Amino acid sequence: MREFKLVNTTTVDAAVSSLSQYNGTAVIMAGGTDLLGSLKREILPSSPEAVVNIQNIPDMDYIKEEGGMLKIGALARLDDIAGNTIIKTKYAALAQAAAKTASPHLRVMGTIGGNICQQNRCWYFRASNNYFDCLRKGGNLCYAMAGGDNRYHSIFGAMGGCLAVNPSDTAPALVTLDASIVTTKRTIAAEEFWAAPMMDPTSTVLDKDEIVTEIQIPAFSGKSAFVKFATRTSIDFPIVNCAAAIDGSNARICLNAVSGIPYRATSAEDAIKGKTIDEANAEAAGAAAVSKAIAMTANGSNPGNKYKVQIAKTMVKRAILACA
Repeated sequence: MREFKLVNTTTVDAAVSSLSQYNGTAVIMAGGTDLLGSLKREILPSSPEAVVNIQNIPDMDYIKEEGGMLKIGALARLDDIAGNTIIKTKYAALAQAAAKTASPHLRVMGTIGGNICQQNRCWYFRASNNYFDCLRKGGNLCYAMAGGDNRYHSIFGAMGGCLAVNPSDTAPALVTLDASIVTTKRTIAAEEFWAAPMMDPTSTVLDKDEIVTEIQIPAFSGKSAFVKFATRTSIDFPIVNCAAAIDGSNARICLNAVSGIPYRATSAEDAIKGKTIDEANAEAAGAAAVSKAIAMTANGSNPGNKYKVQIAKTMVKRAILACA
C-alpha cells in the first residue's frame, strides 16, 4: 500500500473541509470495507494523498421515523439495518438486501453510505497493481468489451464504453422504495445518484468534496422484496440481484449487477401494474425486464449461453412473487 495521510474528523464540516483542502486527491473512509482493499491492491494508477476518516463523527448511525419518512444516517451499519424492526416490517426489501450483503463480519463494519458509494466491479478494473490501464481509469480500452472475459459484466450495453457493473445490494432496494440521498450539498433521488462516466473510477454523481449524510425513504404501505443470485451466497457480490416494491397498482422494480448503474426495469413494471401477482404474470414481467438486453459473448449473446439474461429474468419473477 502506498503512503497517504490519515485525517481523522469528528464533524461533517471538518470532513468536507479536508476534502476541499486536498482538492480532489483525498477520499472518504467510513467502514473501509471496499476502500482499504482497493488501496492495498493498488488498483488505480494514482493513490490518494489523504484518507478522510468519518467513522468517529457522532450521531450519523441513526435509524428513525420522522416527518412521515424513514431516515437512516450514512454511518448506519448494514447489520443494524438488516435487523431493525421498522425496516424489516415496513421496508422489507432494504432489510433483506442489507442482510445479504457480503459476510456477517463485513456487515458489522460496512455502512449504508459506503455500500451505495462503492466502486463498480470488473476484474480488469480491479486487477492488482493497475495491471490493466482500462478505459474507466483513463486508458483507451475496455478489456471486457475487446475480446476479454465478460461473463459477469453488463447485459444492457456499455455505459461510456465501459462494461463494469454496479455491485451494490442496497442500491436496487433504495431505488424501488423511491429513496433520496441527502448529501452535504443537495438531495438526490436514488435513481439519479449513480453514474458510470467514461474515464472516471467513481460510481456516483458526488463531487470530490461532497459527502452522503442521510438516506430518506417515504412512508410505504405496500410490499417489497429483494432477491439475489451469487456464486457463494454467504459472501459474494451479486451476479444479479433485484428488488421490487408493489403498492396496489403501482410497481417499482430494479435490477443490479447487470449494468453500470442500477437498472430500473420499467418494462417489467408496466407488465405487472394492476395485475394479479401470480406465476404467469410474474413470468411475463421477468421476460419484459430483459427484452432490451444487449448481452456479451460470455454472458448472454450466444444462443447457448444466455445464463445471465436468464438469471435476471428469474430474479425479477421471484422478487415480484415475494411481494404477493
